[in-house]
Amino acid sequence: MSRRRPLGQSVAMGLRRGVRGRCPNCGSGRLFGAYLKVRPTCASCGNDNGRYPSDDAPPYFTILIVGHLVVAPLLAFRGIWTLPTGALLAILLPLLAALTLAVLPIVKGAVVGVLWALSQTPTA
Repeated sequence: MSRRRPLGQSVAMGLRRGVRGRCPNCGSGRLFGAYLKVRPTCASCGNDNGRYPSDDAPPYFTILIVGHLVVAPLLAFRGIWTLPTGALLAILLPLLAALTLAVLPIVKGAVVGVLWALSQTPTA
C-alpha cells in the first residue's frame, strides 16, 4: 500500500518551491530555463516539469494581483483625480508594466508547483 501525503502539505510545498523558481519535486533544481520557459526536465531529479500546463492561469492571476495591489489603492488617493491624464499615464504605465513583469514568473512557478502537487495526490 502506498503512503499518501496530506493534500495541504503537498500543495503548500509545491507552492513554496514554485514561488522560489525551484523544481516542485526536489526543490533544488531550477524550474525555469529562461524568463518564463519551464525546463522540460529537472537537472537534479529528472522530474518531467514540462507536463504541467501553465499557459493561461499565470497571466490571469498576475493581472488580478497587480490590479488589486496597485489600481485599487490608487483610487483612494485624492491626487489621482487631480493629476493631468498624460502625467498619470506616464507614471502608472511603466510602474504597472514593471510590476507585472516582475510578478509573472513568481506566479507561473506557483501554478506549476500547485499542478505538481495535485498530480501527486491519489484520486482513489
